[in-house]
Amino acid sequence: MSTLTAVLAVLLAGVFLLLGAAKLAAVAAMRQAAAHVGMTTNRYRLLGAMEVAAAAGLLTGLRIPALGAAASTGLILLMTGAVVVHLRAGDPAARCLPAVVMGALAAAHLALLAGG
Repeated sequence: MSTLTAVLAVLLAGVFLLLGAAKLAAVAAMRQAAAHVGMTTNRYRLLGAMEVAAAAGLLTGLRIPALGAAASTGLILLMTGAVVVHLRAGDPAARCLPAVVMGALAAAHLALLAGG
């Protein structure tokens, strides 16, 4: 595994561990975000659990690359869903940018893993 692949894994894991934990804890900003897109707090917590699981998968993937690849794939799907949810909520395309960037980073991580 290259240094870049490991750095991407740790970066993604850190971001999604923080965001996922905030969703699981239902902090005020996350409750507001959930309400904005028409989601219940419990459903948002489920998304948070998936993000925390993906973070764990990315870190485990440092030793077992197949798990890292699965975690990256899951994050790509989650971020694609986030873009769709934001657009359906009437948000401007710019509001989707964080999800697009994180999805692109997850895709880069997956491509690096596939490349050897």
